[in-house]
Amino acid sequence: MLTIEKYAAIDIGSNAIRLLVANVIEQDNNPTLFKKNELIRVPIRLGEDVFSENSEISEKNIQRMLDAMQAFRLLMNAHQVKYYRACATSAMREAANGDIVVQMVKEKTSIEIEVIDGKEEASIIAATDLHSIIEKDRVYLYVDVGGGSTECTLYDQGKVKTSKSFKIGTVRILNNLVSESIWESMSQWITRETQMYSKITVIGSGGNINKIIKMSGKKSSKSLSYLNLLKFYRKLNDLSYDERVVKLGLNPDRADVIIPALTIYMRAMKWSHAEHIVVPSIGLSDGIIKTLYKSK
Repeated sequence: MLTIEKYAAIDIGSNAIRLLVANVIEQDNNPTLFKKNELIRVPIRLGEDVFSENSEISEKNIQRMLDAMQAFRLLMNAHQVKYYRACATSAMREAANGDIVVQMVKEKTSIEIEVIDGKEEASIIAATDLHSIIEKDRVYLYVDVGGGSTECTLYDQGKVKTSKSFKIGTVRILNNLVSESIWESMSQWITRETQMYSKITVIGSGGNINKIIKMSGKKSSKSLSYLNLLKFYRKLNDLSYDERVVKLGLNPDRADVIIPALTIYMRAMKWSHAEHIVVPSIGLSDGIIKTLYKSK
């Protein structure tokens, strides 16, 4: 006998806001299945407002966010979503007017937003379903790159050993807000946590690395070597922003952040001495669905 319920995850990031609707399928004497039904992405760059001297979400982006959340509420109603969870990350937790925006969203849309810290974000990401990728006799460094932060999680023997969040994100890099000391702290952490292992594989998540995999044409393995990643970096870096939009067909809000994202992944691979990065096309939204299901 099957029981099918719809769950939704709202991920309010620094570069975009996403709605994921998923079918949660319970089976007698079999594992629960999670099937993505719809994913909507709205490129509202909250981090561009917050990671500045003003530190506030602008009136323009507040209105865009309210419009997006109202649309998400209507879509959840149309999909007959039973449970949802809305999580806001780096930009919202650092916004001086974050609490006010959360209250405005609740009043207009009845959607309640949880502003989560870096530790909770890393924990949710760790809840994603990686069993099809992670092998118990191998060690993995999971690197999730966002607009405002990067979450790193070390897996050993199929289990989470440690995790840490760093204020290094694509939007921060674009705005020259990542100091050498922050890079150094990430370098030291990755080096310290991985140096005891002879071989590490990086698992990459985030919209930018997913786009790189699509551009590479690798549909089956979804794996790239460090040298492949370096080639992509050089190819993209040699093109202007306009050329990346026109010649490569990148979305305008992707064409600028994709190079900072590649920088983060390549540095993580270099510091952990990883030769390959595997891209399973999962992220915070998937983790939100999993943790929501477990809580219910």
